[in-house]
Parts: sequence; C-alpha cells; structure tokens
Amino acid sequence: MVRTGSAAAGPTLAVVAREAGVSVPTASKVVNGREDVAPETRRRVTEALDRLGYVRRPRFDAVRAPGLVDLVVHALDTSWSGTVLHGVESAARDAGLDVVVSAARPRPTGGRTERGWQEKVTARGSAGVLLYLPDLSAAQYARLEQHRIPFVLIDPEQEPPPGVVSVGAANWRGGVTATEHLLALGHERIGVVAGRRRTLAGDARMAGYRSALASAGVRHRPEYVRFTGAEDCQAHRRTLELLDLPEPPTAVFVCSDRLAHGVYAALAERGLRVPEDVSVVGFDDLPESRWITPALTTVRQPLSEMAATALHLLVRMMDGDRPESTRTELSTRLVERASTARPRLRA
Repeated sequence: MVRTGSAAAGPTLAVVAREAGVSVPTASKVVNGREDVAPETRRRVTEALDRLGYVRRPRFDAVRAPGLVDLVVHALDTSWSGTVLHGVESAARDAGLDVVVSAARPRPTGGRTERGWQEKVTARGSAGVLLYLPDLSAAQYARLEQHRIPFVLIDPEQEPPPGVVSVGAANWRGGVTATEHLLALGHERIGVVAGRRRTLAGDARMAGYRSALASAGVRHRPEYVRFTGAEDCQAHRRTLELLDLPEPPTAVFVCSDRLAHGVYAALAERGLRVPEDVSVVGFDDLPESRWITPALTTVRQPLSEMAATALHLLVRMMDGDRPESTRTELSTRLVERASTARPRLRA
C-alpha cells in the first residue's frame, strides 16, 4: 500500500480511482501489484496513474504488512461484536485485505501476563487498525500516533480527540423516530430506560426523545427517565421504578435492545402484557430482537454497514487520502414489529 504526500506531490489515490472509474480499494490493488484485478481494469488504473502523475512512495518509515489490518473489539462474545466483524470481513474481502481480530478485554492466562492489543498490533506491523472499543485513553491515542498507524473508531462511546476519524449512527434521529412512533400511536406517558450517562450515543438518543416530545407539545417528565448500566437486571430494576410511579408510563423507549429483555421481564413480573398494557421500543435491531416474544419494535442501527464504512475510510487513510470529515454518521430507521400498540385506558 502506498500514498502520496502533500497536494503538491501529486493527486491522491481517490482522485486516480475516480479518473479510472474504479473504487479506491481496486486502485490500491493495482498500485500494490495484486493479481486479483481484471486486465482491462488494471490498464485503466495504470494509465490514470501515469496521466495524473501519481507519486509512489512508502507510506511509513517502518516496515508494514500492506495487506493486513487489525480489528480490535472489547469482547468477542456479544452480538454487537459479531455484527461488526461481519461488516469488516465482508468489506476487507472486497478490498483484498486480511483481518486479524483481537479482544481488548483481559482474559485469565494462567498467571502469565498477556500482551496488550497495542503491542500485538505494532509487533505485527499492521497497515491500519479498526477500533470497536468503549473508549481509549490519551496514552493509547498517543501510542497509535507515535507508531504512525492509521486508525478509525467504530461507534465510540466518548467524543474522540480532534482529528480522529470515527463512524457512528444518527442516534439523535433514531431517538426522534422511536418517540414519534409512540406519539403517533397516542402515547403521551412515555418512559425511557437509558444506558449509562454521558455517552455520545446515549446523550444523542435522549436528546432526540426530548425533541420529539417538545415538537408534539408533550411535557417532558424527568421522573420518566431512568439511567442504568448495560445489564438486563439493571434495566429490570429501573422498569419496576417506572411502574411504581403514581402515573406509570404507557410506553417505554429502551435505548438498547439488550436492556429491553430486562424491561420485558419487569412487565411480566407485574402481570403486564406487551403491547396490550405497555408498548416497548428498542434501539439497535440486534438479531435477538426478533426472537423475544413479542418481537421487538426497534430502531435499526446499521452496525455492519458502519463497520464496512470504517474499513473503507481506513483504506483511504492507508493510502494517504485523509477523509474530508472526521465524523461519518449512517442513518437509522424504525423496524416495526409486535411490541407497540395504541394505549388502552387503565385504572
């Protein structure tokens, strides 16, 4: 993999790809001498390289493995990680890249100290890194910059430092969509079971919820908002708190499909049915949201597409083509299933 330097040194690989009428990964394959390119495509790219004066020079001072990228996730035993891996693997295959997957969560190693993911990435000489982690420390960012390894964040929980490239979802719009769906059914007493406070996604979803209420002229009731962690049992407790209010909500917007399991359990414990007694809307559209009963109406977060987009951005960065914007957001949409209905009058 190669790159150009400044604009004065010549065009970026993206310009060459556009001139040849191919994708950036395809142009990258030609530049790096890969064999899996059709002869006619290779000819067009080669002519565009020569015509535009593309400057070929090594991307890094250190020796790198040009066809290898790392995907680092917090853990491998979650639906989120599996969906991210699927998106990255599919995009990497199309780009002719190999992917090494690492779990950043420490695991017991029989008394031996396991090397951290950063040590492994630098030892392998990976050409780039995709990071699907809750948060990175300042030291971790500094180490990546020190080794001049291009990296892209997938759905970061906290605001990245200036200049760091990330891909996420339109969480504010998703919060609006979920709340508007319940309002359209006639619900006005809409509770929220949210995740942790002060996260990018959580804050945006809550802001969307409040915005939709305001647009509909419905008063925001702070007592209807309950923050929790990432576990079902915590969502279960918070839902019971909502049901104990003098005027309990007739609908609940759950800011994560995983938390919806705890909400369902709390409602069943109180003898309430979904959606006859309480409607529920989730967020994520994880595979299990179709399997619970009733199937969960939820806002689809395009996690697989986000991962593929992050890989495409990483390929551009590996070739020296810096994205125009450091933040890319993919749209969300409501997936209607069986967990929402019009409210019914209750004593």
